Amino acid sequence: MNIDKLRNDFPVLRDNPKLAYLDNAAMALKPDCVIQAVDNYYSKLGVNVHRGVYKLSYEATDLYEEARDIIAKFINASFEEVVFTRGASSSLNLVALSYGLSFLKEGDEIITSELEHHSSHMPWMNVAKLTGAKVVYVPLNDEGRITIQAFKSVLSNKTKVVALNYVSNVMGYITPIEEIIKLSHEVGAIVSVDGAQAVPHMKIDVKKLDCDFLSFSGHKLCGPTGIGVLYGKKELLDKMPPIEFGGDMADTVKKDEMTFKATPYKFETGTPIIAGAIGLAKACQYLDSIGLDNISKYEKMLKDEAVKKLKLIKGVKIYNPNAETGIISFNIDGVHPHDAASVFDNEDVCIRAGHHCAQLITSWLGTIGTVRASFYFYNTLEDVDKLVKGVSDAVDFFNMF
Repeated sequence: MNIDKLRNDFPVLRDNPKLAYLDNAAMALKPDCVIQAVDNYYSKLGVNVHRGVYKLSYEATDLYEEARDIIAKFINASFEEVVFTRGASSSLNLVALSYGLSFLKEGDEIITSELEHHSSHMPWMNVAKLTGAKVVYVPLNDEGRITIQAFKSVLSNKTKVVALNYVSNVMGYITPIEEIIKLSHEVGAIVSVDGAQAVPHMKIDVKKLDCDFLSFSGHKLCGPTGIGVLYGKKELLDKMPPIEFGGDMADTVKKDEMTFKATPYKFETGTPIIAGAIGLAKACQYLDSIGLDNISKYEKMLKDEAVKKLKLIKGVKIYNPNAETGIISFNIDGVHPHDAASVFDNEDVCIRAGHHCAQLITSWLGTIGTVRASFYFYNTLEDVDKLVKGVSDAVDFFNMF
């Protein structure tokens, strides 16, 4: 990868050449091609899709549905298996509210973990409350990982749903999800995978994984905000009811009867996220042109280099030094994560601090939150050095008090 050339694709980096943007787990920056694709829709078309009997609407509809096809191919899914949502959280909730409330009953069990983002486990807590099902947590090992042995210890014939992340947004660990899916299917359970931190950084093949559902957001993979994807096996989506009702998803409506369009349209109520879908498709093409395998290897190299240098600074606790991805969670002894983060901003280093919408794992770590640095393909070894200097300066600053 030519990193300098890639960095030049991003106007934020061109306009802020000294910036070390290390908040990629929360939001990826947008390249010119994505911005231009969105701008082209608004400036050249700007009209609604479906049912518009005029040229501009036909053109917009073609672009929108082509986007669904591009995104489906990006994860090796079928066109009908891609549902557009507002984001990964919306996708994860759709599975819980539609599949969960329709097919779970009292006594059924839902397996999740303390590693989850709130959007992965909270919807199932709600389903359990409404149906009488039970939420069961996979025990984490000493490193804070999900292991196959631990998963087997909670898997049973009562298990009907498994809701786990592919990559933890705090610890950066890769869950052994393929084997977990296989084991879950052996007892008749479906698996809902939170792919928000995986899809932007590694090549995903939903057919190879054999996952039942996969959720991810556009804004974490260089796409627009406000757009997400739910992949679902068509046979499951077909038997799931919609959770929102209104325009564009209805087929026939009478005073005492209503029917819905086929999958995936029955889940997409109202005017769709047209510009978002078009921009996300362009982002998928952009990432494919770089190569997801190249991206994951490069990020791992940057993370390993940062960990090696951070370990030399006294008073820094790294919670996940062995993570396989580009996420580092750490704290400075005796310093609140938010206070530490404020020092980094003075060095033009953008990081995130807090519980990262994953309070279960920060509690497991015995802290109220962490400082998190997360790398992407446009980051450099110079960014690593800026991070290390920011940490060193923060330690020196707080040791003055």
